Amino acid sequence: MTNLKAVIPVAGLGMHMLPATKAIPKEMLPIVDKPMIQYIVDEIVAAGIKEILLVTHASKNAVENHFDTSYELESLLELRVKRQLLAEVQSS
Repeated sequence: MTNLKAVIPVAGLGMHMLPATKAIPKEMLPIVDKPMIQYIVDEIVAAGIKEILLVTHASKNAVENHFDTSYELESLLELRVKRQLLAEVQSS
């Protein structure tokens, strides 16, 4: 069995998408209800790939924050009995 990995390069500045990317990294631009990068990761996971590597830049904290666990947010949603939102946050 092969161990497939996905590599997503997201380090560029997104100059072709200015002025939209002046404040938001291009991969975090929303498409309907999710950032662009989330759709890409969802497709990779749906294809059965378990390991995903994002090649990013040190200044792109938004990308890291998007995929990082937010314990404070999860605790708040749990406290306020927002189960559907909690499940959505935990699955992304």
